[in-house]
Amino acid sequence: MGGGVANQDRQARPLRQVIAAVALANLLYFGLEAAVALAIRSVSLFADSADFFEDAAVNFLILLALGWSPKARARLGMALAFVLLLPALGTLWALWQKVAAPSVPEPVPLTLTGSGALLVNFGCALALARQRHRAGSITHAAFLSARNDVFANLAIIAAGLVTVRWPSIWPDLLVGLGIAAMNIDAAREVWQAARTEQAAQP
Repeated sequence: MGGGVANQDRQARPLRQVIAAVALANLLYFGLEAAVALAIRSVSLFADSADFFEDAAVNFLILLALGWSPKARARLGMALAFVLLLPALGTLWALWQKVAAPSVPEPVPLTLTGSGALLVNFGCALALARQRHRAGSITHAAFLSARNDVFANLAIIAAGLVTVRWPSIWPDLLVGLGIAAMNIDAAREVWQAARTEQAAQP
């Protein structure tokens, strides 16, 4: 009995280490990106920084839940679906503020900060891809969030490059809306996976 528990702990250790590292990386970059977003008034960077904070919270919750029963993890997966919606709501608020007081974000900080975010999220997604089936819907939620962030960062970089050539608020606004849409779709997918997981439990 004790040997079985010890073996399970050894098997879970790599997953715990990955989740902890991803949570910390997201929390650190959230602070940096939020500061730049506020300084240059970028909707897309604001959306992405909110997403970094949400990813950190999700991964810290997952770290706590790894020892729970499958049924309890499924319930958490359903809760995480709602957490994934929070960055989308924050983005819509930032979008409204931007339309009310239009200003073109500085393209160089936008592009450089988006590039840094891409490196962080690509590393997180790569690490989570190897672990995404280990704990049901909750680790799947973490992987989906990191994967979507990679696409969002590519779009932010593109918005910065377009703004260099054609100074306008629209590339930044459109990318912000796209990030919000991806978060909504990820929330839907995680909710469905958690419901399926919960229905499979006795």
